[in-house]
Amino acid sequence: MQPFLQAHATHPDWRLALAMVQPQLEAQQRAREAGWTPTLGWVYLTDHYATQAEALLAELRKRWPGVAWVGSVGIGVAASGVEYVDEPALSLMLADLPVSDFRLFSGTRPLGGFAAHAALVHADPGTPDLPELLADLSGKTDSGYLFGGLASSRGRTVTIADAVLQGGLSGVAFGPEVALVSRVTQGCQPIGPRRTITAVQQNVVTRLDGTPALDCLLADLGLPGRDPREALPQIRRTLVGLSDPADGADGLARPGAFGPDTRVRHLIGLDPAQRGIAVADQPEAGQQLAFCQRHTEAARRDLVRICAEIREELAPAHEPALLQGGAAEPAAATVRGAVYVSCSGRGGPHFGAPSAELQIVRRALGDVPLVGFFANGEIARHHLYGYTGVLTVFTSAG
Repeated sequence: MQPFLQAHATHPDWRLALAMVQPQLEAQQRAREAGWTPTLGWVYLTDHYATQAEALLAELRKRWPGVAWVGSVGIGVAASGVEYVDEPALSLMLADLPVSDFRLFSGTRPLGGFAAHAALVHADPGTPDLPELLADLSGKTDSGYLFGGLASSRGRTVTIADAVLQGGLSGVAFGPEVALVSRVTQGCQPIGPRRTITAVQQNVVTRLDGTPALDCLLADLGLPGRDPREALPQIRRTLVGLSDPADGADGLARPGAFGPDTRVRHLIGLDPAQRGIAVADQPEAGQQLAFCQRHTEAARRDLVRICAEIREELAPAHEPALLQGGAAEPAAATVRGAVYVSCSGRGGPHFGAPSAELQIVRRALGDVPLVGFFANGEIARHHLYGYTGVLTVFTSAG
């Protein structure tokens, strides 16, 4: 099975950006075997093009008839080794998956009887009850696995699923015949131990392990007993990582790093009267909480780690050998294409240079076809994350 097609371009006029993308894709298609026909397309556009999204989708349909299009707007878009942030740009990918192996969906286009195994999800961040909707959609897939992110824009917010949509969830579900591997990378590092929430009022955590939460925060910052007002500069740089009790030790899977079940949330206020902390979520008693801060080197290491894990999963389980009867052992699976959704607070500024994050992925994973965008929140399994990257690769069978 051959790699997907991928191309990207930047130009103030979306028509000219698309005019630069089309010959790239056509040249790649000519190099494919005869009869290679795209059926599914990803389109990620920066918010500079958001007001022209309908015209863009109409032109995509005209130039590639028969292709089902899915995508989102972002403040930045990604391709293999490059990112476009705060500039007008497009990133496209075309795949030749059998049409029976995927199904587009949205609020007006339910999955119906499609046997979904996993799903790529794009969501409007203003959608009410978003965690509940994600949990419901996760329950409609055999694996329970969702991947994707929330559209991000400084103006109009749209997603695409064969139509330009506003509000709700949309995307594409894949059947079990579509092989994929997905990993989550965290951009924050814990600065203290993981504690259990023992008292909470709405979004204000008042007790951790029976101790006033504000006192725990000051202790983890190395400022025990200090007036919280004196610690505000450090507190403003601090976030919280939440994980469910059922996640167990996976909440801090590696020393000094969060596991994939930890969701990072903003610390949005203090309650000196109750010695509490206000969290941008609805934490519950019994959940685990660890204070954390964004950390560039830890984010680099963790991004390299997930790429290595993906490569290892695609490699043969054993050393090359002849099987019974003289047949060769199956070869490693290969990456056909990838989707990378990263937080809008990551990217080049967080990793130290323009496109540094995507260059790390390319060096670690190889120069594979890749598209993606910088999101207002990232989706993996049924969780909604922040300050993370979600890397998903589509593979051929080994």
